[in-house]
This record gives sequence, C-alpha cells and structure tokens, in this order.
Amino acid sequence: MPKSSKKNKEKVADFSKAKLKLGKGKKLPTNVVDTSFKARSIALPTQSIAIEKDDTVPTTKRRQTFNDILSLLKHYNAGTRKDAIFSARELFVDHPRLLDSSITPLIGACVRLIGDEDASVRKALISFFCWLLPRVPKDDMIPHIPLLLLFTTSAQTHIFPEIRIDAVRFMDIFLGIVPETVVDGWNEPRSGHGKRALEGYLGILSAGTKLGGAEGAAQATSTASVVLSPQSKLVVLRSLSSFLRCAIDPQSIVSGLSGMDLGLAAMPLSTWFLRPSFTCKRLYEENARIFQTSQYGKNGNHIIWNVEPEFGSFDEDFVYEPKNISGSPGAEWTLDDLSKSSVEQDNPSRAMGDIPFIVRLTRTLYAILTATYLDCAPVVFSPSTNPPETDLQMMAAALNITRTLYSAIMQSMDLSTPCEELKTLLGYLAGYFPFRPAHREHSLFQVEQAFQDLNVIYCELTSLLVLVSSQSGTGNVQSGNSRFRPPREKACSIFRKGDAKLDVQADLVRSHVIRLLRGEGELGAQLPRSISPTVYTALLPTIWALLNQVTGLGRQLVLSATLDHALRTATNSAVKRLTVEFVARLLLLEKESGYTGHFNPRDAGGDHDFQEWVLHLPKILWELGINNLATSQIIICALLRLLQRGSCVIQREQITSLGSRLVPFFVITHPIRGQVLGPFTKIPSSVPHIRRFALDLCASILADQTRHGIRDEDLYKAVFTAVKGTTEEEYWVQVTVAMRLT
Repeated sequence: MPKSSKKNKEKVADFSKAKLKLGKGKKLPTNVVDTSFKARSIALPTQSIAIEKDDTVPTTKRRQTFNDILSLLKHYNAGTRKDAIFSARELFVDHPRLLDSSITPLIGACVRLIGDEDASVRKALISFFCWLLPRVPKDDMIPHIPLLLLFTTSAQTHIFPEIRIDAVRFMDIFLGIVPETVVDGWNEPRSGHGKRALEGYLGILSAGTKLGGAEGAAQATSTASVVLSPQSKLVVLRSLSSFLRCAIDPQSIVSGLSGMDLGLAAMPLSTWFLRPSFTCKRLYEENARIFQTSQYGKNGNHIIWNVEPEFGSFDEDFVYEPKNISGSPGAEWTLDDLSKSSVEQDNPSRAMGDIPFIVRLTRTLYAILTATYLDCAPVVFSPSTNPPETDLQMMAAALNITRTLYSAIMQSMDLSTPCEELKTLLGYLAGYFPFRPAHREHSLFQVEQAFQDLNVIYCELTSLLVLVSSQSGTGNVQSGNSRFRPPREKACSIFRKGDAKLDVQADLVRSHVIRLLRGEGELGAQLPRSISPTVYTALLPTIWALLNQVTGLGRQLVLSATLDHALRTATNSAVKRLTVEFVARLLLLEKESGYTGHFNPRDAGGDHDFQEWVLHLPKILWELGINNLATSQIIICALLRLLQRGSCVIQREQITSLGSRLVPFFVITHPIRGQVLGPFTKIPSSVPHIRRFALDLCASILADQTRHGIRDEDLYKAVFTAVKGTTEEEYWVQVTVAMRLT
C-alpha cells in the first residue's frame, strides 16, 4: 500500500505548478544558460602610442632587445627559455659588435641553464656555446671560465643522469677553448676546478670521487645511481681522454686543438721516447734542441765574438761578467761536485709529485678500462660483421686513456705494477691484432681510419713495454746519480717471466709497422693509404723501440723500411719534414754526449741507404723553393750538423757529391736564358737565419774539401753570385775569411 501511494505522488508532481511566493523571484528553469560575463582591463605600456621607441637599439625579428632576451632566459616556461637562446644567437649574428659589451651579462644568465631540467634547453645551450665561445677572444673569455666551471662541475653531480652527461658535453666545449684553465689544479690537494672536474668524471663512471692514499685506489663515493648507456659512456670516456691528455701532456694541447695534419707537421718533432737513452735530462734536452734556431737568427741581430767583449756595446738579457761570479775564482770543482750539480739541475721529465697521483688514478680507472675492453673487443673485432660506431669509438677512447696514463708513468717509478697491468690490458687485444674491419669493401673511410688509429695506439703501447724491457735488461739508468735511480728489479723479473709473449707481440707489431712504412697495407685492403703526419708521429716511439733492440734481423728490416719511406715520401707531402728530422736525429745519435742506447748508425748495417738518403736532400731542397721554409730549414740544418759532427755516412765522395748538387740551389745554368738565380735568393728577408744556415753549410763543404786539397769552384762561384749585392754578402765574406776559403 505505501508503495502505490508514493507512485501516485510522483505522477502528480510531474504536472503540478509551483506557486509563487511574495518577495521571491521567479524560479529559473533547470535548462537556463548563464549569459553574464566579467571583463578586466589589460595594460600594455610598452605598446602605447604615447611612448617613443629608440629604433637604434639592436633587436631580433621579433623586436626583442638584448635586455628582453636576458629576462626571457629566466622565464619559468622551458619553451620560452629555449627560444630566448635562439634569439640571442640571432641577435649576435645580425649585430656582431654587440658581443663585446654583452658577454658578461650573457654568461651570467646562461650559466644557470647548464643544469636546466629541460633537455631541449640544455641542447640549445650546448649548440649556442659551440657557436659563441670560439668567437670570443681568449683573453676576454678567461675571466668567465671559473663561473662556467663552477656550474658545470655542479651539474656533473646532479641527481638526474642526463644532466650529468650534458655537463660532460659542456666540459668538452671548455676544454676546446681554454684547456689549461679547465685542468688547473687537477692533481693538487686543494679543491680547484680541475680537481672537481676529475672527481665529476670518476663519479659518473662509478669509479669513486675521492682518491685514496699513496697505495690506495678511489673510495667508493660515487653519486651515479644508474648504469650508463653505451652512448652516454662514450661521451664520458671521450671527454675524460681529452681532459687527461691536456692535464698530463700540456704540449699536446696545440696539436690536439688544431686537429689538422698541417698544423702538426709544422710543429717541432716530439722525441720523448729518446729520454731513457740519455744519462740525464740536461743532455737529452740539448739533443732535443739540436735543430732549434738561436735568438739572433729570428731578429736578425748578429754579434761577432771577441776575446774581451765590450759590455756596453750591445744589449743582452744576460752578459757574463767575472765580477758577478759567486765563490772564489781559484776554487776547483771535483767530479763529485759536478755530479751533484748535474743531478740538481736534472729534474724528472714530470714533477715527481704528479707521478704517484697518476699511478693512483691509473689504478682507479683500471677496472673501467678492463670492462670496456672485454665488452667492446668481441663486437669491434668481430670477423663477421662491421662494428657499431659507438663501440668502435668507445674502444678508441679507452685506448687513448691507456696510452696517456701509462706513457706518463712507465719510465718514472717502480714499474712492477704498471707493467703487469699494461700487459694484461694488451693481452685482451693481442688475439685480434692487427685490427681490421670485417668487410673492407663495405666499410667507410672513417671506419678504416679508426682501425688504423687503433693499430697505431696498440703499437705504441707495445713499444713502451719493449723500451722498458730493453732498459731493464741492460741496467740502463736515467740519472747520473745512483741515489736517483728508480728500482727496476721487479720489472726485470716480470719481463723474464713474460719475454716469450712480449716477443710474439713485438714480432706482430714489427710486421705491421714495416707494412705501413712500405705502403703495402693490410691483407684485403682496397688500396694502401699514405701515412698522415699524425700517424707517422704516433709510430715514431714504436719505430725507435724496434730499432733500439740489442740484436736481431728485425732491427735491420725496420731501419730499411724507415729509410725507404723517407726516400719515397713526396716533396710536397706534409710528412716530409718529419721524416727528414727523424732520420737526421738517428744519424746524429752516435756523436751525442750521454747517449747510452743500443742503436748506432755505424753498426746498423744501413750505410748505403743512409748515404742515398743524404744525397737526395739537395734535390728536395731545390724542389721546395720557398713553398715550405720549415722543411727547407730542417734539411739545411740536418746537413750542416752531419758535416760538423763528422757523421760516419758522409765520406769524401758524399761531400763532393753534396757540393755539386747544391749548386742549383744558388744558381741555375739555363741553356737559353743563361745563369738564373736559384731558390736561395727567393728566401724572404724576414727569415735571414735560413740563408745564413745555407751559407754555413756551403762553407763547411768547401772547408772540408780544402783540407783534402780539393776545390769546388762551381759551388764557390754559385754562392758568390747568389749573395752578391745582398745583405748576406758581408756575412759570406767574413765566413770565407775566417775559414780561409779565399
């Protein structure tokens, strides 16, 4: 019953009309639409017609000034910040003069975006810095580097791994601009930019951020919480390789930054591998400076030596005056005093405080390098498929780090642990050497170039072991005082146990180097490629290690291949100067004071090849003309030093032949035009030392012939004709009178 009553009420409610009550408004229907609205005023003061704008202020296409861009770089919206970065680049492209006065506020605003949580903002900032920083003068950039590094090293320890990886990319940019500032204080106890950057690298690699004591590795204080992807690990390893190279070997900064073979070919030849073959550093440095020009040659000032100099007649940085000598004039020095003085001046090639730190750093990174070799080697050196680019580049970065670290410590301290570690690392790769892509016909040039670099680095690392092996076996010392002689007993025992394996590796390296020098290439190669200056410079330690062996037929094969390559290298090749200097240094070693190496050109068995190489130099000198003055200077200096020191390969016949072959360099007799001045007269007056070196060379040849009762009138007349009426005529007259050639 109640249920039926309820239904009746509901039916009545559907048709009932609500009664209106007094004072109450009409009830709105349920489907009514509210059409009311509210409006607020919008203030646009910058767009007011009452304000006059300055049309001379530089703006972008969006009418944004530099101040507008600075404010937008701090905007809460990530898209707006990214657009502001693009607008900044647009503004400086259209108005480059604005950059000088805006760099300080711009850097101050951009540094806060290094750790921005939006990936697109960081990517835009990386691109902007790559474009901007090389255009800023280095002197103007250095004051801002501490601020940039402060935010970058902070981003290296960020909680998000992608921000840490982008911080490494920023560090790469700064290493390319001011590497010496970035690595400053990297090995010092105090907390500096370089030390914080290194700790950031180690933290990202999960290798620890604090180095242990004298014998310990890094403490496990890493902030990395995720495993790096191969691409991210490649970014970190490649950047760490550049950082360590700039920190440990500052001399490589110039060549590393240039990235050009031409720039490397114009640099002085690095001969660090010869250091263990000299009794002390002082004698080694004298040998290293053998082809350097003196100061007077650069500025054109020449001072005639007198027995009693007039101290007020010329201005010198240092003038010897007996009254300024400390100590009694009659005091005599004993051999012990001289030995102590020599040792005090003979500082190690690197600061001894650096080597223990580098050893601890090497132990810290040893696990990372081992894991990289074991993970990448089977993929990179697979015989069936060409390697992925990421794994190939990661292997190259790991090998570069290995070379930088072990080349710094192999000849400086107790070699037992470093030698064992390096042998283990190379053992992971020995079964794949020589490295080559699986399918050469389908591989790109960059891939083959990368494999060639891997081969060169492997050869260099093996040569380090060979150098230490020969040095340890013969008891060669690096210091003139036994107190400073590094302990070698453990190293000797290591090589006695592993000589067989090392000999096998050395034989493989020797065969590979000989093929490279002869231009034969690898089996299956499409065409053998010529050696670039970078590759040739990297091969020199290996060549020297093979030449400096005690005995063996392999040494003669390497020497023959080296001389054959030096002869075949084209005159206009960028490698020509390097080959001339290296071969000349080999010939001059027998006359060097303090040289204790095994190689001796007199006993090397290559006299004929050496003589052929010497006699081809005048032709190269004439063909060069004034196109490559650096190579011309090296050729002239090499011939001059060989004559002055009485090299074993230059006999009377070679001296006579050199004299006749040098005549066209001064005067050419043309069948129609008659006498034509040679390339000597075209040498610019801005480099007079090259001309005088050439005159000294001719004077040395004529003096040697005069001692043997021979007179080369053609050379004498050619030189006299070339210098007649020039600034070198007086110098030639003085030389000929002093050497009694007239």
